[in-house]
Amino acid sequence: MTKIIAVANQKGGVGKTTTAVNLSAEMAMLGYRTLLVDFDPQCNSTSGLGIRPAEPNIYDALIGRVQMSRVIHKTAVKNLLLAPADIRLAGAEPELVDAAEREYHLRTALTGVAADFDYIFIDCPPSLGLLTVNALAAARTILIPIQCEYYALEGVSALMDTLNRVKRFYNPSLEVEGILLTMLDGRTNLGLQVVEQVKKHFKKKVYSVIIPRSVRLSEAPSHGQPICLYDSKSAGAAAYQALAREVAERNVPARGGIR
Repeated sequence: MTKIIAVANQKGGVGKTTTAVNLSAEMAMLGYRTLLVDFDPQCNSTSGLGIRPAEPNIYDALIGRVQMSRVIHKTAVKNLLLAPADIRLAGAEPELVDAAEREYHLRTALTGVAADFDYIFIDCPPSLGLLTVNALAAARTILIPIQCEYYALEGVSALMDTLNRVKRFYNPSLEVEGILLTMLDGRTNLGLQVVEQVKKHFKKKVYSVIIPRSVRLSEAPSHGQPICLYDSKSAGAAAYQALAREVAERNVPARGGIR
């Protein structure tokens, strides 16, 4: 069964899109058939994989204009496909407000292609609006990147409230996939203190892998490449390789439908 994972945190600048792009790429490098859905109107996953926004894309599939299969593009990474976005996605929320089953449009769109993939990752917008609710209603689990900084847990309680609301009303099976610590500067005591704080709060949900601050990770999107192609020998690449293995060890996906 396909594992659908939403990568979400309404706090910006925590490494959400970096994680969505590079974890998807590394899962594909492990041999898993992987789809990345760019569900953020900023379209950074699309540009980060070297894809130019084009029509139709995820916006058209979301509003039911085309089938999801028509918006999926190949990428430079074997086994990794992308459902790109463009700026029109920013206008999707008001369009969906009065729509029937408005929280389930993404889930409906994915149903037709889910069986073709082992993993589907959804790069969510940095907000708790209707797009994020659609992503959580479609997903089996949520992966939450948290930056190793002073305000690390700020806003996470609001995200957890949204998760619980989605569980209650739209997706009873939704669970936390894992908590990923990002942008660690191991030279500072503050970063290490945040690691301990997050581990104390979330316990076994925290991945053992921590993503370091990395210039190469920051540079890769401007070249339209995930880190595994831009600099496979970098510390950032090694971290996402290890994260992919950890995610794979926690999951044993099988073919044949939405999990």
